[in-house]
Amino acid sequence: MNLCPKLQVFYMNNFQEIEVLFEENGVLAVNKPAGLPTQAPWGIESVESLIRRQKFHKHFDESIASGGMRHPGGFLGIPHRLDRAVSGVMLLALTPRAARQLSRQFERRQIQKTYIAIVESSGNGRMSEEPFVWQDSLRKVPEEPRVEVVALHDSHGKLAKTTGFVLASSKDRCVLKLHPETGRMHQLRIQAACRGMPIVDDALYGRVTMEDVEDTRHHSIALHALTIEYDDPENKQRVAAHAPVPKTSRWACWQDVLSNRA
Repeated sequence: MNLCPKLQVFYMNNFQEIEVLFEENGVLAVNKPAGLPTQAPWGIESVESLIRRQKFHKHFDESIASGGMRHPGGFLGIPHRLDRAVSGVMLLALTPRAARQLSRQFERRQIQKTYIAIVESSGNGRMSEEPFVWQDSLRKVPEEPRVEVVALHDSHGKLAKTTGFVLASSKDRCVLKLHPETGRMHQLRIQAACRGMPIVDDALYGRVTMEDVEDTRHHSIALHALTIEYDDPENKQRVAAHAPVPKTSRWACWQDVLSNRA
């Protein structure tokens, strides 16, 4: 396995660092920082633009020299996304074959994802550590960048299913380990919120509002994509990519629990 070091990229006079976890058989695993979109229009930093800068220096510089009229670099497939406010592991494809294989696995739900979330307690004391299943029907709200829970028989709703359990809890917060079995928009965020325990600092579904957020572009929530498991496009062996939780004050007080149980 070709382990890559951390990369430091200068793009449009802004500094951004993305940790590359590994590169193997056309698959690139990275640790996306919160506040960075997966993709964005030309001139705005994103996972795609920064990885292109790192992988395809010469082509990227030529694209800038041409005023951004040419696509910067070689092949880079984006088979899935993480919300801008979410951190954690992402898989990118460096070949068309890898892109097809990963996309097919996502479509067939053959890829397993694990998230860690800090949520606000429902106020009923410490939560049970018994495994749970969340099953809801979600609908995209027209003309708005969010979803809502609708009746299971609603023709416009799509099934969202998540399993998980409590890693630790305090009087007002809990740490959850979540395994989404479907990949709906904002699935974990809305499912936690509708059960009275929104993800900490989630201004879209939680108890804070966008007016409470100082920097909306780089806002982060307490949701981290910890691991993702997939079948290697070439040898079909099962591979697990792991992104450690951010070393920030938000996660620091739970570090012992995460080290022992996550």
